[in-house]
Amino acid sequence: MPQFPALSLAISPCPNDTFIFHAWLHGQVPAAPAIGEVRFEDVETLNRMALAGEADIIKVSAAVIAEVEQEYVVLDAGAALGWGNGPVLTAREMLDPHRIEILALPGERTTAALLAWEYGIRPARHLIVRYDEVAPAVLEGRATAGVCIHEERFTLEQRGLARVLDFGVWWEEAFRLPLPLGVILGRRSLGEARLQAVEAAIRASVDQAWQAPAQCRDFVRLHAQSMEDAVLDAHIRTFVTDFSRSLQQQDGLGRRAVDTLTAIARRRTRGDAA
Repeated sequence: MPQFPALSLAISPCPNDTFIFHAWLHGQVPAAPAIGEVRFEDVETLNRMALAGEADIIKVSAAVIAEVEQEYVVLDAGAALGWGNGPVLTAREMLDPHRIEILALPGERTTAALLAWEYGIRPARHLIVRYDEVAPAVLEGRATAGVCIHEERFTLEQRGLARVLDFGVWWEEAFRLPLPLGVILGRRSLGEARLQAVEAAIRASVDQAWQAPAQCRDFVRLHAQSMEDAVLDAHIRTFVTDFSRSLQQQDGLGRRAVDTLTAIARRRTRGDAA
């Protein structure tokens, strides 16, 4: 059997990614490809890394696929994709989404930004901050509204913020598809056989996490830092779904969802829409 160099991996520190990759990263997936360098970065940093081709296997916002598809291919396993998982537009009080002066976004190339654009939100100005700074920017008045992702979507009411629009609900009604938020990409130059081995390793890793969630708890908690247990558990339930195991679930519905969002991203990149 040929010996290949260890793969470089870049994922987020969010509970869904650490839950999915725990078993593989801890040598608990027999015959899995070797992993060398591992980086944990916020989603917008990962998007920039993919644009620069800085990792063999990398988690990105689904909105970025259109910009990197010559270098990378979407893997069948590891995605954050499902029903009822959308980013949330929030503000200090209910407002018209089409009359926002300053909109805080968790990155220019995030799926959250693409969904806001596709919905027709055209603020006078964008404020780009790290995902966990969106809600504070709104609370402090630096932004009129913001699009919250990850665990931030679960704590809006606790912070006294209004839930203006759930982009997941809008997407599901508009397209009759689950919403793809993030996917795992593999470098095309690795070749089909190695990419299939990576997919199998991710699938086995998520299976093990589901079968023995307590085994990965400390690892997930380490990277989640101060996240409350209830929020951590809700995060995993929301973002680790059957589609995380395979985009072919539900007769390929996951793959169709990814293709639909990627087509929207291509259209935005070309500037075909107003």
